[in-house]
Amino acid sequence: MDYEAILYDVEDRIATITLNRPERMNSFSDALLHEWEHAIRRAAEDEGVRAVIITGAGRAFCAGADLRASGDEDTVLMQGKNAGERRNSLRYSVHRVPQALQYLDKPYIAAINGAAVGAGMDMASMTDIRIASDQARFGMSYVNVGLVPGDGGAWLLPRLIGVQKALDLMWRGEIFDANKALEMGYLMKVVPHESLMAETRAYVQQLVDGPPIAIQLTKRLVYRSESLSFAEALEAAQAAMTIVQSTEDSLEGPAAFREKRKANFQGR
Repeated sequence: MDYEAILYDVEDRIATITLNRPERMNSFSDALLHEWEHAIRRAAEDEGVRAVIITGAGRAFCAGADLRASGDEDTVLMQGKNAGERRNSLRYSVHRVPQALQYLDKPYIAAINGAAVGAGMDMASMTDIRIASDQARFGMSYVNVGLVPGDGGAWLLPRLIGVQKALDLMWRGEIFDANKALEMGYLMKVVPHESLMAETRAYVQQLVDGPPIAIQLTKRLVYRSESLSFAEALEAAQAAMTIVQSTEDSLEGPAAFREKRKANFQGR
């Protein structure tokens, strides 16, 4: 499909999705959400893609719901509509993105270039690893407009930083900087704004050069183990190990080690 509200690029086995509504701080529109979902599924199914970077154009990563949209334009909040009319407002709009991410077992890395607030912060929380510009700002700002986290934030954020810190951020709606986000463990690292994409790509390239089947199955194990008992997690690890031990990559890794060369993992 042709994209209008996002940019999609694949280079060196890395797909980059850029939210491209800079004039509205990359806030949600029907087109942006539909194209974002499509791009995630496209990257998931593309054998030539081993990792995905998500970022924003302009001064924002994502501002979440477009609070300036008119009632006719807004399909997320749907102010003024009754509960029956609103019953699927999130399911078939903003929730399309996390639904698509359930099937993305490739690394999904955020390069947070600016403001990530409200549902925009929730979208950042869905990534596996977050690298931020020193100009990035964050906020669970739902409460400031009388709302609750609607895009998975109440599930995601406590798992990333703990219940106490998460509730504090959600209850007070504070806007905070990248250094504070780093201190609380929300970010992996903060880099100078001008080098954000270069440093993010350099990090992701290390993942891309690794064995893709092992990396993808590791991601599945980590997330699925959150809802398993330890015994069940051990059984899941056994199943995953059985798969990777049957790959050519599992032979290439030890061979490269013995021959003192860089491994050439083919994903087979």
